[in-house]
Amino acid sequence: MEGRPTAQLIADRLREQIVQGIFRPGEQINESVLAGRLSSSRGPVREALQRLSQEGILVSHRNRGVFVLELSDDDIREIYAVRQAVESTAANALLDGGQEQLKDTCQTLEAIIGDLAEQVAVSDWQEIARLDMRFHTAFVAGAGNTRLIRIYQTLVAESRMCILNLAVAYPRIDVLVEEHQNILDLLLAGKRPALQEAIKEHMRKAVEDLTAPRNENEVTAKESWPAASS
Repeated sequence: MEGRPTAQLIADRLREQIVQGIFRPGEQINESVLAGRLSSSRGPVREALQRLSQEGILVSHRNRGVFVLELSDDDIREIYAVRQAVESTAANALLDGGQEQLKDTCQTLEAIIGDLAEQVAVSDWQEIARLDMRFHTAFVAGAGNTRLIRIYQTLVAESRMCILNLAVAYPRIDVLVEEHQNILDLLLAGKRPALQEAIKEHMRKAVEDLTAPRNENEVTAKESWPAASS
């Protein structure tokens, strides 16, 4: 780590490694081993683990240790239900806000969609998942509500965990760009009911895909999917 290894820096780095799949669901996080890897004392590491436990990304079991969250189908449904609520609120705030704020947000979203299309073309799933969440984060951030953004940060991490852990079983990679473009177009056009419906449908389809039964071939393929290394 560069600079002073504070608890926040450690938490941010560990969170990113978890959502990338470097630490797998159900895997134990050893405090002393992690401190050694980061050339840090155990105090900041312990605080970082506590922060991520409070976020729900890690789970602490008494007398057993700290483990990466394993997401069930019910967890996925809850995550996407809350995402829908947050994004619907952000959509209303954007449409009710100033034109300059809306224009800036739409320009940001358009650039992200361009990057997303490039990664879909080469099937880089790590980048696709990152840009997917970057789009939605920028959408929520455009509302300018700091508390809404704070709530959404944990949802983003959990969503990336869902998507990356089930990447091979997620069948709609070819329509990701189209769905995001549709949301942007409706936002630009100021079509509130249609935008709200598009957000709802986007989340519904994601839950459907991520909770779909997976056959033996898909499970085998998922197990051989290379973990991220950076």
